Amino acid sequence: MNLDSFFKEMHIKPKNVSIYETAFTHASYNSDANTSHKDYERLEFIGDSFVGMIVADLAYNLHPELDQGQMSKLKAGLVQAQALKQMAIRFNMQKYVRVGNSLKNVDLVKMPHLLEDIFEAVVGAIYIDQGLNKTYNLIRKLFYNEVKNFDFSKLHDYKTKLQEYVQADTRKAVEYKVINEKGPSHDKTFEVEVLFNNIVLGKGIGKSKKEAEQNAAKDALNKFKY
Repeated sequence: MNLDSFFKEMHIKPKNVSIYETAFTHASYNSDANTSHKDYERLEFIGDSFVGMIVADLAYNLHPELDQGQMSKLKAGLVQAQALKQMAIRFNMQKYVRVGNSLKNVDLVKMPHLLEDIFEAVVGAIYIDQGLNKTYNLIRKLFYNEVKNFDFSKLHDYKTKLQEYVQADTRKAVEYKVINEKGPSHDKTFEVEVLFNNIVLGKGIGKSKKEAEQNAAKDALNKFKY
């Protein structure tokens, strides 16, 4: 795997190239190679948290007019599959992904959740390899204009709307529970319930847990005739 052009475009001088190779490795690749624990999932965990923190930091500092709920909506709108997919495509990350035979002929651009995961894993790799300050400055620069010019009219954050609806009468939070998973690792479908006081308010299906949770919240709101 040659990542020279990627490093050049991202202005990175890598200390450990292998950590980036791992970030671009899908589980199906290791399944074919009969290896384990060498795909992007652990790095994705770190990157997901880091991206969320950066967007939250920018929202707080660039939009002093927003309250907590509005900042949550902004963050939810940017830290989701389609938005992060576009960020991955911006840097041609799909060119470097290593996949198994089952995905060899699949157009990865049509798999937003995979590219979302890859982007987050790459952020995790940058953090491990380059440290906190370098990663913070790089990711902050990537999201600066996205946060500054965020269009609230395009946002449909049903989870936040549902929580606001429930909290009109109580401070308790709703809960989301995965009740079913179907499909292979590269193409899973999740079914989620949203509950309040152990009562099921709605159900949703999606290609990621986040999408399924949003659809469950939407289903609950529809029942409330929100």
